[in-house]
Amino acid sequence: MNQAASTETDYNYTVVRQFTVMTIVWGIVGMGVGVLIAAQLIWPALNFDTPWLTYSRLRPLHTNAVIFAFGTSALMACSFYVVQRTCQTRLFGGPLASFVFWGWQLIILSAAITLPMGFTTSKEYAELEWPIGIAIAVVWVAYGIVFFGTIVKRKTSHIYVANWFFGAFIITVAVLHIVNNAAIPLTMTKSYSIYAGAVDAMVQWWYGHNAVGFLLTAGFLGMMYYFVPKQAGRPVYSYRLSIVHFWALISIYIWAGPHHLHYTALPDWAQSLGMVMSLILFAPSWGGMINGIMTLSGAWHKLRYDPILRFLIVSLSFYGMSTFEGPMMAIKTVNALSHYTDWTVGHVHSGALGWVAMVSIGSIYHLVPVLFGQDRMYSIKLINTHFWLATIGVVLYIVAMWISGVMQGLMWRAVNEDGTLTYSFVESLQASYPFYFVRFVGGLFFLSGMLVMAYNAFKTITAEKGSLKAIELAQEA
Repeated sequence: MNQAASTETDYNYTVVRQFTVMTIVWGIVGMGVGVLIAAQLIWPALNFDTPWLTYSRLRPLHTNAVIFAFGTSALMACSFYVVQRTCQTRLFGGPLASFVFWGWQLIILSAAITLPMGFTTSKEYAELEWPIGIAIAVVWVAYGIVFFGTIVKRKTSHIYVANWFFGAFIITVAVLHIVNNAAIPLTMTKSYSIYAGAVDAMVQWWYGHNAVGFLLTAGFLGMMYYFVPKQAGRPVYSYRLSIVHFWALISIYIWAGPHHLHYTALPDWAQSLGMVMSLILFAPSWGGMINGIMTLSGAWHKLRYDPILRFLIVSLSFYGMSTFEGPMMAIKTVNALSHYTDWTVGHVHSGALGWVAMVSIGSIYHLVPVLFGQDRMYSIKLINTHFWLATIGVVLYIVAMWISGVMQGLMWRAVNEDGTLTYSFVESLQASYPFYFVRFVGGLFFLSGMLVMAYNAFKTITAEKGSLKAIELAQEA
């Protein structure tokens, strides 16, 4: 049976629908917390003198919500959809896919409860305590079994390149999580890492940077390699380049973590290795970006009227920008200025909002009508509105953080003739205040776009099947 002739009953779309809806829900929650903590940096009274609403507790909740609740739900939705469509077979494992969904939602709820309570390992992107860490490993292994089981029983001779990226992200994130979270439990809510000192820092940033490299890059590139050609109605620009992109990216990315530890107790050779590998990483990253954007060859005109395609292509532009900026910031002399400043925050969000969120949003907009029996989304105009809210929001956010970050770096290193510091830390904070307000406004724009998306998706899902195209034709008439 070919793909075009397949019916919905051939595939397990239930779990894809569930993850798709929760992607939108968790996006609003995670970004809502982000906007709240951005506001707290301007108006500190917004913590309401409540310990579980303080910035220090909500900030890890924000990062976990956007990365593991929003981002990973999008990845699970899209990987489960793509692997079925490209392998032309139903998901392997029967009820195991449902276990992955409900297990992941339970983990997210556990994080939402424990992090505001102050239960944390204090490791960046790995703050969840050991019982939740074990649950993550179990659910993730089940996710891998479903995905690779589907690959094994495929009805096609080849494995489409999107599945290569999804597979690499699933395997690598499992290894990263299990190694970095190895700990000695003290109580149910407290544990200590089995590593110590500089070794602990090295393992943490091997994990931390490759969570970015494999979860937030490789996984979403899998999304890009399916949904950009699909939405554009064009084949991938170069299948050969996609394979080169894959092997170069996964071979190099794993070595880049030490650039987070410049000018620390980490051995200098390890810092330099991280810097060099980060610089080399520029080449495969831009190879992937070019491959995605050039897929529009012969179809550029579609950008004028297809806001879903616009989301996908602009996300690739942000991917290219972020993967130029990252290697540049890994250079030791640049890092001496940028490290610990808001420049890093701007860089992270150009990737997280500009690349990860926008490619996810474009992919979800493509998925919703397909999954819920519609020919189109409820309102194309609302998708366009969402696109501009998201784009303006990202630009406001990252430009504000770039300016604030460079200013902070220059103020912190400024010295008087007698060697004393020219500015106090408080003075640099006061100078950053206007940029924190712009960052808050940018976040508010982006969050507003997510609310527009939720409304549009709700109207699409609840409409009578097949009715939206008829309404569109009636309006045009």
